[in-house]
Amino acid sequence: MTEDQNINLVFAIGALVLVASALFSRRIGFGEIVRNILIWVAIFAAFIVMFSYQREIMAVWNRVSGEMSGANQQTVVGDTIRIQQSADGHFWVDANVNAQPVRFLIDSGATTTAMNLRTAQMSGVDVSDSPFPVILSTANGSVQAQRGSIDSLQIGPMEVRNLPVVVAPEFGDSNVIGMNFLSSLRSWRVEGTEMVLEPRGGDPAE
Repeated sequence: MTEDQNINLVFAIGALVLVASALFSRRIGFGEIVRNILIWVAIFAAFIVMFSYQREIMAVWNRVSGEMSGANQQTVVGDTIRIQQSADGHFWVDANVNAQPVRFLIDSGATTTAMNLRTAQMSGVDVSDSPFPVILSTANGSVQAQRGSIDSLQIGPMEVRNLPVVVAPEFGDSNVIGMNFLSSLRSWRVEGTEMVLEPRGGDPAE
């Protein structure tokens, strides 16, 4: 557990003790006290899980809500792609990895594009079996990842070939487009609530 998770656990236990004290101070049956305690335990457990995995939960929510609403959050104007900011404040994009549809979070703070292991395997990404993994620092601590390569990553009319990627099961359901993709473009920028991606002229980046 991280330090923040430990603090939240202590807070939850303290709150649970207060609730239990209040229940025992009332003149109600033992069975009802046990039932109420179990309800509060479930509530606090759900709170801790949601707080600890908020990034993963938001990623799943983004993907599901986007698919259910059918909202077109990215539009193509000529060779330029304009991506609408999501409700969570991030920019999400629908891409094709080796012709397989994959939803990515665009993160300019990430050096390298990253994929979770399950999605990488389903997309035919070439993942190294080297015994020497890459150690990455994430919000949830250090993660051991394997290097890989995407033969073809397409977003709208843009295509980048042989794109380096890091892969790990610890990424959960998250897939992230990093600076190694963004730097292959002619330009990228944020205009208000839109991200604008402009490809280089000529042949697709290699």
